[in-house]
Amino acid sequence: MSNLNCDKDIAWLQSRLIEMGASITPDGIATPELGKVFIETMRNKNAQAITTPELQAIANELGDPSMGRIKAVAEVESAGGGWDDTGLVKILFERHRFYKYCPVHKRPLNQPDICNPQPGGYTIDADKDGINDSWEKLARAVLIDPLAALKSVSIGKFQVMGEHFALCGYEHPFYMLKACTASEKAHYELLKDFILKVAKIKPAFLRVSSNPADCVPFVMAYNGSGYKKNNYDVKLAQAAKKYGVA
Repeated sequence: MSNLNCDKDIAWLQSRLIEMGASITPDGIATPELGKVFIETMRNKNAQAITTPELQAIANELGDPSMGRIKAVAEVESAGGGWDDTGLVKILFERHRFYKYCPVHKRPLNQPDICNPQPGGYTIDADKDGINDSWEKLARAVLIDPLAALKSVSIGKFQVMGEHFALCGYEHPFYMLKACTASEKAHYELLKDFILKVAKIKPAFLRVSSNPADCVPFVMAYNGSGYKKNNYDVKLAQAAKKYGVA
């Protein structure tokens, strides 16, 4: 007998989590427990760091054989590593994106912290349970619509939006997040694809130098028109000089 409560999208998500080692049944039923399983399955305290040959290959694809520019961008545009202290990939859940991507009939308008036409509501660990709030919001959102939820988070060391999954070579944003749980290389590949395919700013990237003026096109494209507030042009120029870019 078929289960009338079965949701094929939830069953798909459960199947993907099972592939990652979760001990659950793909019954298509969304429960709070499934949200917890989602978080724990994505936790990885032993992710592989990128190797020098891997970074060199990515830099070569960007036209940066010295690796100086990609190292400078990584230093300035990433807030440290790609994972938090608990082994979860750094993400930021964007409630206005979920409002945009979630089908109208599914929108949980009674949960404005995860579905809201206005951006905001950014917190880190408001309930003091040791789990980043963006992960808890994502875990609730995937129980409503996995695709919309995963398109609504910025992922990893360089905070590339899940909505760019196709341009970054992924069939679904789930696989984009999964890849970033496993290795730092995946984070750098997202940066490469963002530069080459999403923002299409390779010329601006290759213009980066120890002169702040040369860094403006890149930081304006990457950080937006308010880049000067945080002196991203100056910081990137200083980092470029540090890594040998004239």
